[in-house]
Amino acid sequence: MPEQNDTRDTGLAAQYEAYPYPERTPADEHKRLLIGSPSHLREIDYWVFGANRPTSTPLQALVAGCGTGDGAIMLATHLARAERPGQVVCVDRSHAALEIARNRAQARKLENIRFVQGDLTELPALGLGTFDYIDCCGVLHHLPNPDAVLALLAAQLNPGGGMGLMVYAPYGRTGVYMLQDALETLAPITQPPQERLDTARRIIRTLPATAWLHQNGNFGDHLSGGDAGLYDLLLNPRDQAYTITDFLAFLDRAGLEPAALMEPARYNPALFLPDPKLRQRLATLPWQQQAAIAEDLCGNMATHVAYVVRKGQAVTRPDPLNPDSVPIMREIPGAELAKQMRPDNTLPFAFGTLVVPIALPSQARGILPLIDGVRTVGEIEAILSTRGVNAQKFKQVWAESFHSLEQLNRVLLRPPA
Repeated sequence: MPEQNDTRDTGLAAQYEAYPYPERTPADEHKRLLIGSPSHLREIDYWVFGANRPTSTPLQALVAGCGTGDGAIMLATHLARAERPGQVVCVDRSHAALEIARNRAQARKLENIRFVQGDLTELPALGLGTFDYIDCCGVLHHLPNPDAVLALLAAQLNPGGGMGLMVYAPYGRTGVYMLQDALETLAPITQPPQERLDTARRIIRTLPATAWLHQNGNFGDHLSGGDAGLYDLLLNPRDQAYTITDFLAFLDRAGLEPAALMEPARYNPALFLPDPKLRQRLATLPWQQQAAIAEDLCGNMATHVAYVVRKGQAVTRPDPLNPDSVPIMREIPGAELAKQMRPDNTLPFAFGTLVVPIALPSQARGILPLIDGVRTVGEIEAILSTRGVNAQKFKQVWAESFHSLEQLNRVLLRPPA
């Protein structure tokens, strides 16, 4: 490994011991559970396993580079609350970060989670076995050889398993890399982390109004995330961003393919281009090119989140029109989502800092409150029939509603018990 990489890796290790990221306080676990993607259990059930894997089957999960534990705590809590069997194994080389994650788990009295201090580049030597699901969120883009580590992770997957990944994207991080370049000189990575942070804070206090970072609203969590947030944003010794085209090529080299990009609708440029001629042209393009156009047009994608599986192993999801299918809200109750619909029957949806109106059938207002994760599609149809919606109309309305809300990652299907 080149000396520069050794120096950067030493700086990276020092960063996460001095400023474990993200900055978390275990006492806060009594007040809230942080929710996000990837590694939301309902997302894993649907996007990775296609709502086909019984919930009674134990889930063996690895969080590769768990940091202070957001994804691991969320997944372990979801499993515990649902009384589902399985275990979440958390690996990180930072002792300080693991201690915070461990204390968070203890605050929640989680017994389905364990912690292993280790380096992902030496994953096979840790002897952890194989997994049904692997989370690697916000890690690969900091490594000297992301391809090698992703290949190691793919080798730890059980047949039919999948991963949840997050990497940085360049356009939504406009302004960050300019400041990182300046700080390479003003706060070299050979300095102690505390000195580097002091320099960064001095720059932020007097940053010119014309700096691109001032125009970018994607970094509230970093800029308000204490010392750890600011350090990770501006001083991380290695920070590689991927366009969606780069990311798909990265997956391909590891023998992987996306089961879903999050949220799928975010990568549909037709949502941002209402012009019929443009939509007609878009429809002729492969989905990969459409995703790249969406990224180019929006300009605010700061990350790419994806659920991925081995090439050729994407599962077939159940038919949402099957009367026995059970729709389930990903997080927001259906009644609350229905209240967010505007009088023109659009649902304003935020893709980061961009809010887009999503058209829904007017009948979606009545369907959403009926989605409770227990009622089947057939039972919802029966209720709608008492309100004057015949079977043919219901199928049309439900197909349109489910497709739109699934692509927003808001309504999914429940797996069997």
